Parts: sequence; C-alpha cells; structure tokens
Amino acid sequence: MPENSEINLAKLERQAKYDLECLNYPARQWVKPKTYHGNPVKDVVIIGGGQSGLTLALQLRRESVTNIAILDKNEAGFEGPWRNYARMHTLRTPKYVTGPDLDIGSLTVRAWWEARFGHKSWEELYKIPTNLWAEYLDWLKKVTHIEVTNRTVVTDIEPLQDDVFALHIERNGKADIIYTRLVVLATGIEGSGQWVVPDMFKDHLDKKVYAHTAEAINFDKLVGKRVAVVGGGSSSFDNSATALEFGAKSVTHFVRRSVLPTVNPYRFMEYSGFLRHFADLDDDKKWRFMKYLFDVNQPPTQDSYLRCTKFDNYELKLASPIKSCRMEGEKLVLVTPHESDEFDFLIVGTGLIIDLKTRPEIARFADKIETWGDHFTPPAGEEHAVIASCPYLGKNFQFQEKVKGDAPYLNRIFSYTFAGMPSLAASAGISALKFGVRRLAYGVSSELFCEDADYHYDLLRAFDEKELTAPQPVAMGKAG
Repeated sequence: MPENSEINLAKLERQAKYDLECLNYPARQWVKPKTYHGNPVKDVVIIGGGQSGLTLALQLRRESVTNIAILDKNEAGFEGPWRNYARMHTLRTPKYVTGPDLDIGSLTVRAWWEARFGHKSWEELYKIPTNLWAEYLDWLKKVTHIEVTNRTVVTDIEPLQDDVFALHIERNGKADIIYTRLVVLATGIEGSGQWVVPDMFKDHLDKKVYAHTAEAINFDKLVGKRVAVVGGGSSSFDNSATALEFGAKSVTHFVRRSVLPTVNPYRFMEYSGFLRHFADLDDDKKWRFMKYLFDVNQPPTQDSYLRCTKFDNYELKLASPIKSCRMEGEKLVLVTPHESDEFDFLIVGTGLIIDLKTRPEIARFADKIETWGDHFTPPAGEEHAVIASCPYLGKNFQFQEKVKGDAPYLNRIFSYTFAGMPSLAASAGISALKFGVRRLAYGVSSELFCEDADYHYDLLRAFDEKELTAPQPVAMGKAG
C-alpha cells in the first residue's frame, strides 16, 4: 500500500462530503411524522444491510427521506455474502462496474482504489478482489454515515391499522417491535426462498459430513480429507478450489450436465437499455427473455474453473448426477450412474428455491402474494416452474395482491431480491444496482407522498412565507 494512502483517502473523503453537499437539493424534510398508539413510526425499514440496503439508504437520504432504519442479522462487517459464503477470489463483474456510488465520482470503487493503491494499480487491476470489495463497502458506509443495526432478525411483518406494520424482531436474544410505514426486503439472492439441500442428502447422511456452499464451512478440518462437491455453478467451483487451497487430499466434483455452458447470458444484460427499460416490456416479452436466461444458465467463471484445474488432485466428473448416497461408518458414499465412491465430506452447491412461504418475515401473508404463475399463462411449451414461482412485482418492486382487496397492505412492501428478476431485471446484483435502486427509491418516496397528499395540501394552504417584502405602490384610481 502506498505510504500516502491514508492522506489520499482523507482527501477523497473530504471531496465526497463536498460532492454530497453540492447535490443536497432540495434538502427540506418533507415526510409527515407519524406515531402509532404513542410509539414512533419509521417511514421505511430496510431489512438487509448489504450493498443493496446501503445504496437504497443513500438514495432515500438524497430524496430527504431520513426517518429510516436498516436491520441486518449478521455482525457488523459481515452484511451480505462477501465475508460469509462468497469464496471467489475476485468479483465476477468487471472492475469498472458502478452502483453503490449512485453516480457520485468520489464514492466510486475506482476513486477509493486509486486513493488507496494508486492510479497505476487500478490500470493494472484485472478484477476487484472480493475482500477489497467488502472493504470498499465498509468505507462507503463510513463516509456516508449510514448506520446499520446488526444482529437483528425480523421474525414477522404484521400489518396493523392506519397503514402501519409491526416488525417483530429478535436482537441479541431479546424480542422487540419496530413500527414502520413501509418495508423493503433487501435480503439478497435467497431473499424470496432458501438455499436447498436435496432430501436425499438430508435423509441419508449425517449433517456433520455435508454443508451447503452458502453455509459456514471450516475448511481447516478438510485438510488431508477426501472431499466431494456437487453442482455446476461458480460457487461449487469456488468451494472446490477453497478446499484444495486449504490442503484437501482430493476433490471430486460431480456435475449433472454433460457439457459445461460456456456463454454467460447475464453479461449480455449489463447495459442501460436492458436494465433500465426491461420493466417497460409487456409480460409476454419479459417471460421470453427470462425463460431463455434461466434455461441457458451461467457457466462457472474462467477464474473459478482454472483455480480448480491447476490442482492435480482435482477431478471433474460431468454427466454424473448423484443417484443415491449412504453412510458407512464415518464416511459417506455417493453413487452415480457410473460408479460409487467414498468421501470424508460433501459440499452441496445445488442453489436455492423460490418459495415465499419459507421466509419467516412474510410467511403470514405469503399465500396472498401474487406470483408469475398466478398472473401469467405462457404459450404452450414455454412453461418454466422457477419463473412461475417468482413474485409478480409492481413497477417499483412492490408485492401485488393475488386477490384484489384481500391484502391491500402488500403494495407497501418492496421486494428487492433475486426473485424480482422476471418482473424488473434490475435486482440483487452489482451491475443492476444503479438502475434498480433508483426505481425502488422512487416507489418508496411516491408511496409516502401520495398517502399524505391531503397533509401536503394543507401545508400548501397554510404556507405564508413572504417572498416579496418591498412596499407595494398605491393603486391609481380611474381618471375623471
């Protein structure tokens, strides 16, 4: 790190403060204060303090919506995936990606990088290391003075009268309630469902011998062990590589597909036309785009693949779905159509399911939320179960009622998760952040203003601030 990096960072932080001050117009606080039975009510509670929650909070503050709270279940610094289960060495997105900065140059990752490591380092950089992206987000949170309440789990969102929600939370082992007008779910890729382990593994293997790629894994305990990995996505390859780098005796990687895909269609999406205007398409076109994207799927990145294949004790087995498994003593046995083999540990990279009922915070009304399967019937032969299970969101990420009038409070809950892809495309990813968050913040501020239109009208009628103070000339009478 250059010797003057601390000086450069301090200078950049002063510049960022100045830039934010220059853009702070109009700065007037405008949202009507609200209480519920004497309790203060937040205007917005954001559930999730990762990059999406931080960026939304910054955008709302720029819109002078400041009575907000950000809640996150993790320890400070461990919001989002970056220090948890993101085991790739670098981000998958290109280094020039923007998003959390909201187009403020002094808040970009490039500005932060060059202040810390120098311009030449940025020019030579291939992709942003994952750990340094996490450090950049920490810096962004600090310099923008965004506060996150950590170690806080939302267990239930209860709709009340007067357009208020009671958020039932557990914080440090104690139950509490926070009242709010609006809720934003910024709960990440799994925010509309859960990571899934096939029943076959749960039914026949001891939990101590397997873990999902999204779980905490003690790789130190895999030193000298025979490890099996199941799944064809990048996270499976990243976990294979991590086990090898820690010193696993061997890693055998089972993939159901006979050929790995080579083209990543998600890179195609990274242009403003698609990310900004996909929401403007009709449902037929949205379904056609998304079905193709979901069918083609993503390949592992070249970096993840090479990270594995450089090890002689790594073996990739394609066309090898797991047909059965069992325990034999302390070992686990996996059976494919071609063979059976014995391992010490299994890492499961089988992704997630979209199932709103599995989310405790929205379980009480999950059956009232409209899904794509409820709303849209695709052409014969174009059905897709995953897309059909995704919530059918409004133009600003709001939940919609399955039955009109049955749950009118749903349009005050915004879902900024991966499952918003079929509706709006721009959700839960770095590349789409600058487009999705602005759309989301517009929906939040619109709801707050329109709900209180009468209040603002009364303020207008009562407004009597004199702008013209000069004496008025006396009106002349008509000439005689």
